[in-house]
Amino acid sequence: MKNHAQWEANLFELIRRTSVDLPADVESSLRRALSVEKKGSRARWVLETILSNVEAARKNDAPLCQDTGSLIFRFHVPVGFDTNALAAAARLAVARATRLGYLRQNTIDSLTGEPYQTNVAYGAPVFCFEQCARSTVDVRLLMKGGGCENMGRQYSLPDEAIAAGRDLDGVRRCILDALVQTQGNGCAPGILGVSIGGDRCTGCEHAKEQFLRKLDDRARIRVLARLEQRIVREARTLDIGPMGLGGQTAVLGVKIGALSRLPASFFVSVSYMCWAFRRRGAVLSPSGGMKRWLY
Repeated sequence: MKNHAQWEANLFELIRRTSVDLPADVESSLRRALSVEKKGSRARWVLETILSNVEAARKNDAPLCQDTGSLIFRFHVPVGFDTNALAAAARLAVARATRLGYLRQNTIDSLTGEPYQTNVAYGAPVFCFEQCARSTVDVRLLMKGGGCENMGRQYSLPDEAIAAGRDLDGVRRCILDALVQTQGNGCAPGILGVSIGGDRCTGCEHAKEQFLRKLDDRARIRVLARLEQRIVREARTLDIGPMGLGGQTAVLGVKIGALSRLPASFFVSVSYMCWAFRRRGAVLSPSGGMKRWLY
């Protein structure tokens, strides 16, 4: 991989933008939510505060949230591309972003409790690579805070506790139960990424992959698209609202995907993302030059 410095520079800029600048589709969704909440309500006050924070972060080039989260990179690269060199450039970009304050020292040694000074450690950042028949490199970055990560749930159907069988109505019950259990924790309004099927590991990964979709899109499978819309409608009736203080806006969107499964297993994996939906992407040339920004 040539032009290592250019790769590092553009990956650093991707991290910076992800940390400080909320994507347009998320900000638009927050403004639509503001318009439906009652004037003078706690829900409206919370949303106004969130939007003020969004504007201040962008203006001051400062992180949207003090918890800059775990960094999850997903790369689609040409066949035979040097992914080791690409990962090395990304690690250097993460270290630079940490030194300059766009990332908190957020990576902790699980045995000692000590932070890694650069946010580079075993398992951090997270890299997913896929080789494709393409000439450019597509990179997407999620920054997922710990508070919203704690709100994730996984269900194994059937689940008698919530009367959920092995069907789409059972899936619906799982998603709503996860939302009710959250009760605004994890910084609502949030976005739900859901995976039907897979195993315990692939289901959670596929649920997070749904966050790469835009909030105004719909699932390609019609029954899943209808279920996404239904969950959003039903979530409005729960009176959870922003930060759990009441109101209509508990979620900004629900994104559902499906994997194959084993006969003995039927998992429903629900991942929760907070309103600070830090997701950005870029398309880079084989030499690391910027071609266009995504989202």
